[in-house]
This record gives sequence, structure tokens and C-alpha cells, in this order.
Amino acid sequence: MKLDYNLKLEQTQKLIITPELKLAITLLQYSALELQDHIQEELVNNPVLEVMENREEEKSEEAEVDRESPDSNDESIFGNDFPWEEYFRDMGLDSAGERGGSVKPLNESQPTVENCAGMTGTMLEDLLSQLRMFSLSDRQYKMAAFLAGNLDRNGYLQGELEELAPVLGVKVKELEEALRVVQRLEPTGIGCRSLQECLSLQIQKMDNPPGAAVEIVNHYLPAAADGRYRYIASRLKCDEKMVEEAVKFIRTLNPKPGSIYGEGEETRYIVPDVVVEKVDEKYIVTGNEAGVPQLTISPFYQRMLKNNSIDEQLFTFVKNKIEKAYWLIRSIEQRRVTLFKVAQQIVDIQREFLDQGIKKLKPLTLKEVAYNVGVHESTVSRAAANKYIQTPRGLFPLKFFFSSGLGGADGTDHSAPSIKTHIRELVDSEDQARPFSDQRLTELLNEKGIQISRRTVAKYREELSIPPSYKRRR
Repeated sequence: MKLDYNLKLEQTQKLIITPELKLAITLLQYSALELQDHIQEELVNNPVLEVMENREEEKSEEAEVDRESPDSNDESIFGNDFPWEEYFRDMGLDSAGERGGSVKPLNESQPTVENCAGMTGTMLEDLLSQLRMFSLSDRQYKMAAFLAGNLDRNGYLQGELEELAPVLGVKVKELEEALRVVQRLEPTGIGCRSLQECLSLQIQKMDNPPGAAVEIVNHYLPAAADGRYRYIASRLKCDEKMVEEAVKFIRTLNPKPGSIYGEGEETRYIVPDVVVEKVDEKYIVTGNEAGVPQLTISPFYQRMLKNNSIDEQLFTFVKNKIEKAYWLIRSIEQRRVTLFKVAQQIVDIQREFLDQGIKKLKPLTLKEVAYNVGVHESTVSRAAANKYIQTPRGLFPLKFFFSSGLGGADGTDHSAPSIKTHIRELVDSEDQARPFSDQRLTELLNEKGIQISRRTVAKYREELSIPPSYKRRR
């Protein structure tokens, strides 16, 4: 076999994602808050980026300072063109630039203490503060505090006492006494080991609870959840009405006593990316750009590139930074335009929903919107990801408007959310003694012009967390 080497020129087409295209795709998927965080990070990392300020306000401030400041013709080491007012404003000093001047907050007045909300304590902190009010020995307090630290966010004890006792080096009986101390704390039901124990602890502290409540909680809780009141009444040898009253009482109890403390995380707010307002029978779509700063490239660095005497390494560094800043500004604008076009198409197609409500929500696909906008289907998917739209009907994720649907007898299509709304209304209006079966729900929907199968009705019912008919019977 003979081996040789050849050089050959060949033209091929390859799909290559440039850094600029990758940036545009990434920004398109960002929500409003994520975009703000990305811009703030770029402002820190890229010195040529600046936030576009209101030039009229700056000029008026400069004119006012010129009138108040004494005339001075002395030139400093920075020259007369140094932006002193911007320097003092950024440093938080007064307009006169005195060293001993008081520090002023930027853009807003200092908030008073009345406007500061107090931090809410965690469940463990609250339980420990209650334990300190008991007359406990050091040994008892340590055991009770250890058990309080082993509660999950719902207030349930994690682990068996037989497993936890060797960890502290104590007897199981001692740990049981400490657990009873924890179970005396507020909220009632804290420190429980099961749902039955949680509800029983709450019933014990109630005045005149229904007589059958304790027995139902301890022995017939699954049957009560399924609505088998007749079965429970036959077992307890009491009236079915008494069982129903006891179950109603049990439903008023809190199965997760620790949930009143929340998740222990900071509250997250949703900022809509698009706002829709109705003006003169028309729906106007506007982008929510309130929190997104307008970026520009610093004129100082632009002039630096025109200077032929600067170092070549510095010239290359500034040039690269300016190119990155340019593509960032361009990608943000492209994101804004794409998001506006997609939102406008959704509003135009779902106008009946905005006028009449959820029952008029139409089935919509990404392909349909992409065709109308003139972009690829994946672009619409990225534009709708993690985005919210504020409408006169409320705040919705953009993905909410893209749903499958079924055909109607009159030729109109019905979306899945609208069909679920019909099912919910039918279940709410049914006779509890004779609830609708899935087959009956199918027939009622067919009478409304919605062509749907019983299997699909059962699927939507389960997605709505509606139990089957035999569990809804009262």
C-alpha cells in the first residue's frame, strides 16, 4: 500500500454560531429582571459602556451651578473640561464640591425608619424563643432544641426517636418527654410525626370538638378523604350527618402548621415584559422598558480610537470593548423588536379572550405566530420563554396563550384552558348527591358544541385536581 499526501481546496457550507448571534439568542430568552442583571454586569466589566442620561437635566444643573459658583479662571491639573459636577454627583457630595460637604443619596431621599419593614424570624428562631420561656433544665432544653432543629418546613419531625436518641446520647424515653414539650409550642400541631398526630394535637386543644372527629382522624382519615361517609357511619354506629359535620370540622385544621413561616426565602416579584392597554376599543402593546437602562458608548473612548498616538495594545483593547458594547446594544434592540412583534400577534389572535374571558381563548401554536411574524419557530419559543404580559384580564406568561385545542361542532376551535374552565363550572354546579361522571361530562360538553372524548375529559379533570365522581358524592 502506497501512502501519499495531497493538498486540495474544497468549498463547504457550515452552520456556525458567531459570538454575536449567540449573544442575541441568549438575550432573547432573558426575562426583564434577568436582562437588567446582565446589563449591570456588562456595565461593570465593559468600561466603554455608559447609561444614557437626560442631557437637558444635565445642562440645567450645570447652568444652575455656574450661577451659584464664584468666578474662577484658575486652571487645575485636570484642565477646564474635567466634568466636576458629574464627579461630585457620583461621589455623593454637595454641588459646591467642598471636602466637608454632607453626603447626599443618589436620585432619592434617605428612607426613614418607618418605611423599613422588620425581618421575619424563621420557624426555628421562634420555637427556640418559646422554649426559653419554659422552666427547663439545660439537658431538657438541649434535647427540645435538637428536636426543633430537626423539623421540616411543614413542622413535621424528621427521623425516628430511636434513631435520634443515640445521636444525643440520651434515652428514648427522655427524648419522648422533650418531644411532648415541643408539641406544646405554637403553632398547634408542631413537632408531629404524622398527619394523624398533627390533627389530633389540634383537636385536643379545641373546645367542644365533634365527638367523631378523633376517631375519624385516627382510623378513617383515608375514607373521609374519599367521601365514604356512609361507610364511616356504619363503622362508628352513628348518623351519617354527624360524620359529615366531623369531616367539615377536620378540614378547618391545618395539616402543615410550619407553613405559616413561609419558605424562608425572599419574596420574588414578577415584572411584566409587555404591557397591553385598551384605548378606544383598541389594544395597544408596549414594551416595559422602565427598568432597562438605555446604553450608549462613551465618547471618551470613541475619541481615543481616533488618536493615532496611543499604544497599539491599548488601541486593540478599546476596539474590542467597543465592538462588544455595540453588539450588546444591537442585541437588546433586536430583542425588543422581536418581543413586540410576537406580543402584537398574540394580542391580535387572542382578542376575543381579552374581550370576553378564558372561555374564548383560542388554540395557538408557535408555528402560526412564527409564520405571521416572519421568523423561525424557535425564535418565537425563545421570545415567549420566561416572559410575562400584563393585560386587562390579568398577568399571564406568554406561554399561556400557546395551547392545543379541539374542534367544535360549529367549526370553531376550543383551547384546552377554555375546556377546563367549562369542566370546572359543570363540577361546581353539580348535585353533590349525584355528581357527574366523566361520561356525563362528555355529553354535556358535546351539547355545548365541544367535540371531546371521555378519555380527554378524564385527563383534564385530573389536571384540575378534581376527584372522580364517587369521591365527590356527598
